[in-house]
Amino acid sequence: MTNKDLSEFTDEELLAEAKKMKSFSITNALFIGFLVGVVFYSIVKNSWGMLTLIPLYFIYKMVNDPKNKRSKDLEELLKERKLN
Repeated sequence: MTNKDLSEFTDEELLAEAKKMKSFSITNALFIGFLVGVVFYSIVKNSWGMLTLIPLYFIYKMVNDPKNKRSKDLEELLKERKLN
């Protein structure tokens, strides 16, 4: 599947893309929450090491994922077209 620009999508394609992005966002949020829990557990157990740093790295990568930026652009386009 090619990544076309969001402005080239039809209304139906935008709504389908929004549905995919919503499930991606929920999954991403659950995984980030799990990793934050691992970090807190590590801090409570007084071990500031790899068990703390690795989840922090993955959280950083998930937050700066290009799909998150695309999701924000998609939300703006949906509001612009009044599909939301």
